[in-house]
Amino acid sequence: MAPTDPNPRRTLAQRAGDAAETQVVDHLVARGWVVLGRQVHAGRSELDLVAVDPGPERALVVVEVRWRRGRDFGLPEETLDHRKLRRLRLGLGRLLGAGRLPDGTALPELPVRLDLVVVEPPAWQGGPPRLRHHRAVG
Repeated sequence: MAPTDPNPRRTLAQRAGDAAETQVVDHLVARGWVVLGRQVHAGRSELDLVAVDPGPERALVVVEVRWRRGRDFGLPEETLDHRKLRRLRLGLGRLLGAGRLPDGTALPELPVRLDLVVVEPPAWQGGPPRLRHHRAVG
């Protein structure tokens, strides 16, 4: 019997986004980051990842993950517009105001930053997905 989806109401696109987030988490953790939360709700905003960058200058980072199947409609980076950045900043402000994640995890007192990590399909079949990490995007 096939395993059941933990949330069958998620669309195929949402599940692909979840898989991209998992790839980004694995990528960051392999580089020494500590992921404090995934899909963190702060008011009306959802923050894809909240993590601690070990540095050399440690920082509390909200990571926006963007996944795209192709470039038919431009680069994935182009989808992070001023409206989305505004929502991320509002969510981050709410999160910092609370001083903790919704599950009660206290936020460390560190400099804060917004990053963007883009995930695209492998350049060749069977290859690794392509990730681009843009620091301090907004």
